[in-house]
Amino acid sequence: MPATYEPIATNTLGSATSSVTFSSIPSTYTDLILVFGGSVSAFGNLRIQVNSDTGSNYSWTRLLGDGSTASSDRGSAQTFINIAILDTNTIGNSIVHLQNYSNTTTYKTVLTRGNSTGTYLGANVALWRSTSAINSITVLTSTGNINSSTVISLYGIKAA
Repeated sequence: MPATYEPIATNTLGSATSSVTFSSIPSTYTDLILVFGGSVSAFGNLRIQVNSDTGSNYSWTRLLGDGSTASSDRGSAQTFINIAILDTNTIGNSIVHLQNYSNTTTYKTVLTRGNSTGTYLGANVALWRSTSAINSITVLTSTGNINSSTVISLYGIKAA
């Protein structure tokens, strides 16, 4: 990682779980980067929620490709942000960029890129409609669990 990226926390799963939460995130960075590397027990969407917000405060536009077909979808007034589509027990990766996460005067923009080996590739622009600073991030799936040996890391981008 570039010198401007500072590790905040890493969670390597010893067993399958329905969600992983990074809490008490310091407000000393300009942006946050969440990196997911692993697999899930059932085909579906990998998602995030911030600050334990389960209200209809998220929206996104997503571009997808599977090697032969391209598509897109949108979600508004959602209770989560989709960050990747993962196939059952297939290694997938996702990078999530949460911009201006500690700013308390603007809504939060989220950019994601994700893939599931041999299945899907996607890019996403999303919005969390809140001016609250982000102090926790929960990673979860639409179905099944996040498998053991999955590694999820959180980085802060230092101010220049």
